[in-house]
Amino acid sequence: MSITKKVSVLALGLGMVGTLAACGSSDGGQGSGDSRTVTLVSHDSWAASKDVIAAFEKSSGYKVRVLEDGDAGQAVNKAILTKDDPQGDVFFGVDNTLLSRALDNGIFQPYEAKGSDLILPEYQAGQDEHRVTPVDTGDVCVNYDKAYFSERGLTPPDSLDDLIEPRYKDLLVTENAASSSPGLGFLLGTAAKYGDGGRGWQDYWKKLKANGVKVVDSWEQAYNEEFSGSSGGKKAKGDRPLVVSYASSPPAEVIYADPQPATAPTGVAQGTCFRQVEYAGLLDNAANPEGGKALLDFLIGKEFQDDMPLNMFVYPVREGARIPEAFRKFGPQAEDPQTMDPAKIADNRDQWVKSWTSLVLK
Repeated sequence: MSITKKVSVLALGLGMVGTLAACGSSDGGQGSGDSRTVTLVSHDSWAASKDVIAAFEKSSGYKVRVLEDGDAGQAVNKAILTKDDPQGDVFFGVDNTLLSRALDNGIFQPYEAKGSDLILPEYQAGQDEHRVTPVDTGDVCVNYDKAYFSERGLTPPDSLDDLIEPRYKDLLVTENAASSSPGLGFLLGTAAKYGDGGRGWQDYWKKLKANGVKVVDSWEQAYNEEFSGSSGGKKAKGDRPLVVSYASSPPAEVIYADPQPATAPTGVAQGTCFRQVEYAGLLDNAANPEGGKALLDFLIGKEFQDDMPLNMFVYPVREGARIPEAFRKFGPQAEDPQTMDPAKIADNRDQWVKSWTSLVLK
């Protein structure tokens, strides 16, 4: 996830990210350099149960300090800029859409986390050097407002092809691919589906633009202000019944509603999904590498993997980790999501984003 959020930024948008009691201060740098403190640098959607963190601190002897550093793109860029004097010991939150940027800039040192052999095989691609460890996964997908389509007797879209049909004109809002992780994931999903060049993704986006797609800067704005189906969007009087979000968004709408509805008010267009995988790594020049290694072991341990879904609304990557019933019922993973090799993303991402910006925003 993201597929994040990998994040999952969904948790941030619904106001569910809690500040851990063990976070300490959020100033830059490595603080006092105390060898019994381990610092995790992350995007703003990090969340974990206090008792789970407390159990790690008790068993390991390390106090966890969390430094949240903006959205995923901002956090990665800052980690690159500070790689010679990193802000922490472990970085969490780089996903497969941005992984090559982090690896090419050498911000991580190799470490094979204990329990890596229990990570599901489909998430282990490119792990031969063990510079990063998969932690979670999620699907970027178009969500729809069930009430809007039901009231009009209109069938919701289920595929990327559907979104350019005239009956869905002026209904979709998405995020800027240059500034948003789900926006970039959606762009990569279209590139994976339609290819590059000829009648490729560029031709698709020309048709999507002609069909009235609206582009905003962030997931928060798209989901909580423009989308008519979310709790936040309803309050903001959003008028777009289609939004690029996550497969785990509908379960969140149920779990955090009061009272909880029997069914989710939003649905997922399964044929629009792109799979994200989120990673963590031991920062090069970390002040406390041993503490960082213990923290990485913890992030793929069963206790954290079981705890993670209902805190960050992402799926675990460890074999046998618990999947919440609400996820199974309201937000199952896509059966056949679009995927792309990180090497291909690395070779094309910047040029694709530049072309997308020129094509869609100008």
